[in-house]
Amino acid sequence: MPIEAVNWKRNQPLAQDYIEDKISSRELFEYHYLHEAAWFERAEFVKHSRSPRADSAELVKVLTDYNVKIGNAPEALEKISMLLDPSALVVVGGQQAGLFGGQLMILYKAISIIQAARTWSEKLNRPVLPVFWVAGEDHDFDEVNHIHYLSAQLQVEKLQVEHPTGARTAVSRLPLQADAWARAVEELEASLIDTEFKAGLLDKLRAVTSGSVTLTDTFAAIMASLLGEYGLVLLDSDDPALRQLEAPMFQQLVQRNADLSAALQLGRSQVEAAGYVPQAEVAENGANLFIFEGDRRLLLQRDGELFADKKKTFSISQEELGQLAQNQPERLSNNVLTRPLMQEFLFPVLATVLGPGEIAYWGLTGEAFHLFGMKMPVVAPRLEFTLVEGTLQKHLSKYDLTLEDIRFRFEEKQQQWLESQDKLNLAQRFDGVKDSFRESYSPLVESLAAINPGVRKLGETNMLKIIEQIEFLEGKAADAYKTHFEAALRQLERIKLSIIPLAKPQERVYNIYAYLNRYGEDWLKPLIETSMPIDGMHRIYYL
Repeated sequence: MPIEAVNWKRNQPLAQDYIEDKISSRELFEYHYLHEAAWFERAEFVKHSRSPRADSAELVKVLTDYNVKIGNAPEALEKISMLLDPSALVVVGGQQAGLFGGQLMILYKAISIIQAARTWSEKLNRPVLPVFWVAGEDHDFDEVNHIHYLSAQLQVEKLQVEHPTGARTAVSRLPLQADAWARAVEELEASLIDTEFKAGLLDKLRAVTSGSVTLTDTFAAIMASLLGEYGLVLLDSDDPALRQLEAPMFQQLVQRNADLSAALQLGRSQVEAAGYVPQAEVAENGANLFIFEGDRRLLLQRDGELFADKKKTFSISQEELGQLAQNQPERLSNNVLTRPLMQEFLFPVLATVLGPGEIAYWGLTGEAFHLFGMKMPVVAPRLEFTLVEGTLQKHLSKYDLTLEDIRFRFEEKQQQWLESQDKLNLAQRFDGVKDSFRESYSPLVESLAAINPGVRKLGETNMLKIIEQIEFLEGKAADAYKTHFEAALRQLERIKLSIIPLAKPQERVYNIYAYLNRYGEDWLKPLIETSMPIDGMHRIYYL
């Protein structure tokens, strides 16, 4: 099962420049992942840092309780206990809780965390835990309630579950009813071909979706079943017990909110001065915190002496918000710019594993870290993969296509292949007929001017209509020719839809279950067990 590393560019300029260690991006990040010395420097900083941090014994209890609840493996529970070691460090990353595990890139991020933690535990000779942060506090249900798959009819189909209430609240607070889960699993079953692995996969999935459970808990259980044996620790960012631990940091975020806003504004200015467009909105009056009010998750902003939501349907004083942070921290929630700070408060973070968009908005947070006596950890880009199945490899060879061809010039290459199969030279022969007709007919049309300009005009119109009829026949001939190669065109279409579905990288569209169904779980082992450098390269995995 060979794995080939290629250098594929991302569409996010700041992230791409950071990954390549371009000078323009360096001032926005504390350390750089490509410099080994930076990891050692970061480890020393964490060791001697006096910035506030959550109580490790309480954190171990909260993580243990949650990981037992989701059925995580003994290896993960053992990793959690290592947090009691004062020398322990963490490699952490996270994502929203996608249906049935979400897109492949989420799995790859978790694998990146495991890889980096294992590598640096060996290099530093100290415990380094892999931790995956499930962003259950996020409220964009439509972003996580679906998966895509490639149907037998070569259509990229969407499977989704409906919002159970319509409330704009955290995904972790929205359990789906048992019948909704049953329908979703049935639809998934219908989308999968019959294989030796199918029944077992579906039985496991029915077990974790039985009863009324949330997308967050089913997501965590799926990730634990796939990666728990490698020590991956999971947490739900909306876990009420975790929120209690976060109370002191929430108090700081409330009390120093104007300073936090100023620090983020400065971060935005630094990003713009470096020549980049900020990835996240940094509003001057933004509190960068959410509050749960009834069944709503409201983004707060400063409104004079108060904190209010955008529509001003809710308001609260700073003193009251501070008391709430102390006594009811489960009512507060981070946004994308304060979650990094909360992560730093909870864990002794060596590195954080991020996707391109995340790297770009973390570039805004350097001054905010400094405000609270912290430093941004090492930012490591997640591993990226494209899976190329055996049949696909044969077709790539048959049509003399590279993955670069598929990404950037597929239509052109497909047309070139069709033209190379044209033994009748239809295009040239039709062009010859049209040229010959024009050559013999045009002088006749010109001579008609001596009779009457109107007759000449009629002749020109007549010539164009005849050319149109010849081109009409040419089009019909081309369609007939394509029909003759219908099987080949279907193979070419399958290649395209397998590699760049919906004109996006495969890992950003497809779900893992189609691959688990075809190959079982063994194909995952090389991705996890074979040491791969976090180097910003994209990897082609030939199954």
